[in-house]
Amino acid sequence: MNIFRFAGDMTHLISILVLLLKIYATKSCSGISLKTQELYALVFLTRYLDLFTDFISVYNTIMKLVFIASSLAIVWCMRMHRVVRRSYDKDLDTFRHYFLILASLILALLLHEKFTFQEIFWAFSIYLEALAILPQLVLLQRSGNVDNLTGQYVFFLGAYRAFYILNWIYRYFTEQRFSRWIGERLRAVPLVVFAYL
Repeated sequence: MNIFRFAGDMTHLISILVLLLKIYATKSCSGISLKTQELYALVFLTRYLDLFTDFISVYNTIMKLVFIASSLAIVWCMRMHRVVRRSYDKDLDTFRHYFLILASLILALLLHEKFTFQEIFWAFSIYLEALAILPQLVLLQRSGNVDNLTGQYVFFLGAYRAFYILNWIYRYFTEQRFSRWIGERLRAVPLVVFAYL
């Protein structure tokens, strides 16, 4: 692992902690897109299927479990917590995220490294993660009001993407057989969308 990947993982973790802090400290999820959070939960559940088959390192396993657990906890709070769920604004969070899921699935079936169950779901998760921030950005644009913690959450998600682009560049020049071409190139997509908005 290189410093850019570690920095990417840490900024991603910080973004999740900022979001959890917002939800638990304010008992509110206003300004947060449930659809984006559901998409991230789906991303992590499908990407980390290798938890059952491959062991890479303790760090890797812990980070995968943290990302799965935290994304499911956020979705649970926004859907089920008796106080938090009242602050969710369905009227602003109207992005049709099912189209993103369908498009990602079709892309995964067409563009993948190997045609295996685990590889198709890995490719699906990469494509979906590249698009998962869109409902959040649309919600923020519609509301016109971004509180400090929500802004920090989106900022740290963008920083996570930027560090992963640097990770890809570093790996391209330092690793002989760097072959994960799908994921590393698509990680740049949300950064471009984020910069545009």
